[in-house]
Amino acid sequence: MLKGGCLCGHVRYEVQGTPFHSTICHCVDCRRCAAAPLVAWFSVKRADFRVVHGKPRPFASSPPVVRTFCADCGTPLTYRHDGFPDEIDVSTCSLDLPDQVPPADHTWTSQKLPWIVIPDSMPQHARSRPNT
Repeated sequence: MLKGGCLCGHVRYEVQGTPFHSTICHCVDCRRCAAAPLVAWFSVKRADFRVVHGKPRPFASSPPVVRTFCADCGTPLTYRHDGFPDEIDVSTCSLDLPDQVPPADHTWTSQKLPWIVIPDSMPQHARSRPNT
């Protein structure tokens, strides 16, 4: 089981099941929501994710996307897309042990900041990965 939460500890969650689609996203929306040059995410089945303490605040960032964050400290927590109703993306670095879910690729590199150099050999996708 994976466990995680926000910086201040007001929101805690648990993840059962096997993570998939672990990525580093370079899109403008993820950068802005996290105030960071890129964001690591992984996906799980929605039924495998549960909040065990507190209540994340939802934010409809762009239809059909709803993101959640801690209303107290602002930590970005999840991303849900209406096109994938059985999945939820979780911010990797909100895990207690983020090294347990390493990224497998880079997505939205077409929106990557020009001063970001990708030094690894993981696959790079200009937009979302094919067939997702």
